[in-house]
Amino acid sequence: MSEERFHIAEWYGHPFHGLGDWDRVKLAQHEVGGSAMTKAELTRMVALEEQAALGTMKPRDLDRLTDLRAKLTKQQAEELPCPFRTDSPHPTCTKPGGVCSIRIFKEERGVVAPIDGNRGRLRALCPWRFHQDGTAFDKIGERLLADPTPTRAGEVGFLESTGNLDSDPGEDVGRIDMILVKSNAAPGAPMDWVAVEVQAVYFSGKRMSIEFDHILKTQGKLSMAREKRRPDYRSSGVKRLMPQLLTKVPTLRRWGKKMAVVVDAPFFHSMGQMERVRDVSNADIVWFLVDFVEDAGGGRFRLEVVEEFFTTLESATLGLTGGLPVSQGEFEKRIKAKAQK
Repeated sequence: MSEERFHIAEWYGHPFHGLGDWDRVKLAQHEVGGSAMTKAELTRMVALEEQAALGTMKPRDLDRLTDLRAKLTKQQAEELPCPFRTDSPHPTCTKPGGVCSIRIFKEERGVVAPIDGNRGRLRALCPWRFHQDGTAFDKIGERLLADPTPTRAGEVGFLESTGNLDSDPGEDVGRIDMILVKSNAAPGAPMDWVAVEVQAVYFSGKRMSIEFDHILKTQGKLSMAREKRRPDYRSSGVKRLMPQLLTKVPTLRRWGKKMAVVVDAPFFHSMGQMERVRDVSNADIVWFLVDFVEDAGGGRFRLEVVEEFFTTLESATLGLTGGLPVSQGEFEKRIKAKAQK
C-alpha cells in the first residue's frame, strides 16, 4: 500500500531528497536570525570597498568599512545563503524555515521518494525562487522589450496614499515587484519598460516546524511528512494575485504597458480556463510559466520558462476565480441541506 503527501522539495536551495541525514539535521537546527545586513548596508559596503581599492578612503570611511566587514563576517557565520536572490552581492535566506518549494512524495514498501511526471513538479513557496540567475526576467525582456538583458528595478512604488489614519499623503502604499527597462534602446529614445509580478503559492496545513522537529528526532532520516499539506491556490490566486492585477493592470493598460506575471506551471494550471489571445499586442497580461528541472546527477533544480500565455485582464480575472456559479435552484438545495443539519 502506498501513500502520497506534499513534503519539502528544496530547503535553503538544496534538493531535500538528495541531502545526507546529517545535512538535514543541520538545516532543521538552523534558525533564520537577525544577522542579515540591510540592502543599504551592503550597497554602502560595495562603494567603500571600491574607494579602498582606489586608495581614496577617508579615516572615518575606513572605520565604517571595518564595521561593515565585521557585520558581513557575522552574517556569513550565522545565516545561510539564498542561491536564488540576485538583488544583493551577499544574499541570505530570510524566509522562516528556509523551505523554497514543496513536491509530492510517496512511500511504497518502506521506500520514500518524490513522484515523477506533472504531479511531481515543484511548487514554489518563496517569491525569490523565481529570481534564479535572472532567467525569467531576461526571457521577459527578450520577448516584450527585444532586449535579452534588460535593466532591473525592484519594488518600484506604484500607488501613493491620499492620506489617512495610518499613512501620510504621497506615501507608497503599493509597489510593483519588478520593472524591466530596455537597455539597448537608441540614444534619446523614450523609456521602454514592462511591469512584472511574481507569485508563489501559500500552503494550507499545519506549520512546517513539525517536520523539522521530526527530522531531528529521526536523526535526519528521509521519511514521509508527518502532516498533510497542500498548495493553497485559492488564497494565492484569488486573495493575493487577483487584487494586484485588478489594481495595477488598468493603469498600465492606459499607459500602453504590459503586465508580465511569473508563476510556476502547476499554479497556472490550477486556475480556471482563460481565453487565450493570439497575439501579444492584444494582451494585457503575459503569463510566463516556469518549471524547475533537476540537473543531471541529482544536482540542484534549474529554473526554465516553459510556456507563455497571453490574456486580457477580464479573462485572467475569470480564470483566477476558477469556477462557474451553480444554478439558483441548486444553490437553494444546498442551503436547505445545510439548514437541516
